[in-house]
Amino acid sequence: MKLVDLLTKFDYEVVQGSTEIEINHLQNDSRNVMPKDVFVCIEGAGFDGHQFVNEVSQSGAAAVVVMKETDAPKDLTVIRVSDTRYALACMSADYFGNPAEKMTTIGITGTKGKTTTAYMVRSVLESIGIKTGLIGTIETIIGEHVIPAKNTTPESFVIQKSFAEMVKEGCRCVVMEVSSQGLMQNRVSGFTFDYGIFTNIEPDHIGPNEHKDFDDYLQCKKKLLTQCRHGIVNMDADYIDRVLEGHTCDLETYGVNGSYDFIAKNIRLFKKPGSLGVSYDLAGKLEFPVEIHVPGYFNVYNSLCAVAICSHFTTDTEKIRAALMNVRVKGRVEIIPISKRFTLMIDYAHNAMSLESLLESLREFQPKRLVTLFGCGGNRSKDRRYEMGEVSSRLSDLTIVTSDNPRFEEPMDIIQDILTGVQKADGEYVTIPDRKDAIRYSILNAQDGDVIILAGKGHEDYQEIRGVKYPMDERVLIAEIIEEDEVKKVL
Repeated sequence: MKLVDLLTKFDYEVVQGSTEIEINHLQNDSRNVMPKDVFVCIEGAGFDGHQFVNEVSQSGAAAVVVMKETDAPKDLTVIRVSDTRYALACMSADYFGNPAEKMTTIGITGTKGKTTTAYMVRSVLESIGIKTGLIGTIETIIGEHVIPAKNTTPESFVIQKSFAEMVKEGCRCVVMEVSSQGLMQNRVSGFTFDYGIFTNIEPDHIGPNEHKDFDDYLQCKKKLLTQCRHGIVNMDADYIDRVLEGHTCDLETYGVNGSYDFIAKNIRLFKKPGSLGVSYDLAGKLEFPVEIHVPGYFNVYNSLCAVAICSHFTTDTEKIRAALMNVRVKGRVEIIPISKRFTLMIDYAHNAMSLESLLESLREFQPKRLVTLFGCGGNRSKDRRYEMGEVSSRLSDLTIVTSDNPRFEEPMDIIQDILTGVQKADGEYVTIPDRKDAIRYSILNAQDGDVIILAGKGHEDYQEIRGVKYPMDERVLIAEIIEEDEVKKVL
């Protein structure tokens, strides 16, 4: 292809050279550059692609795309743009043949609920025969291929490559989680989503390496409603009026506390032996009873959103009902059915806000005791440790403090920080540094009617210690523990 074929969606200036040159590959990693490639200089928090212009030239690059003055060899074509991340997204779409135009694209943004809603949507669509790809926090699913995720929303080149592979695999639809960072950095530019979903927004991801303040975070989140054709929004969400300002799509609404397109009425929590769930009566554009075996009031909103999306693909309400009833999301209030005496679940809650929301939701089921097992990651904010400790002690009957990913810190140092927070409230607690030992303790000491939460690891299947990731999947640990003779006696 010619370089000019990749420059169709944005304004640019030819600093030197020609856009009529032939190009082999599009690259944004200097280490992958080969002869006749075009290299896009991306500026990140800890690197700047502009520093590698001479290096990629020596590797045979034919052209570079820059957004600031660069001392480039005279035989190198140089294209200047205002934003190289935006340019990369647009060029990637053209490079892979604009695969988003060959599928129905669904993007979901929000502080909470993206992952669960994405899996709910995919479950329903697959159940009605629509082959659906997924890109999200846990993994990317392309047909039968599953690729563990590195970011909630990958770089634009990876997104477009994944889209192209999905088309090749026969996917008719793709559902993806869209993070605020992904929107801020134009990773989902270069195409228009068919459906853009807004779940909710709360103060989060604010810091030197993410968003400078809440307003910046909100402005990034609301961008999705200018990059989609049809918006589906939670009207009960805080700040919803600000989120909707300037939207360019048509809108459909869902919620509990108003006259919306999709409404949940008569919400009921239910308990079954070893299981928790929620049900409600759906009203509005569709009317039928909904039951989901994923606990938490917030999953009413997640399922409402999934119904709203899927209503555009099928009118078969029985298939929607059945698919929602069978949804399971790895590491998101994932119930592990090992006993009818108590409920054991795994959840990714790894900060105070998500843990508080989870525990408050589980309190509504009136468990005999709420038992929370968690640790905190090393080389991360100590405030998170204090806050999570205090939240768990305040809302749990028993807190079991253990290890998470200690990274380059000593596990007991992290645990001591957590205990500082735990001791601010009056819940009972124990300290068991080894996570498998801690899980065993929670099971051996479970009382009838308890709800036990293993928090923080969620879908992760490793433990990071001093730069090495060791295999550690809580599901595997549980499977090993329940085979032990002393544990079998209590199940």
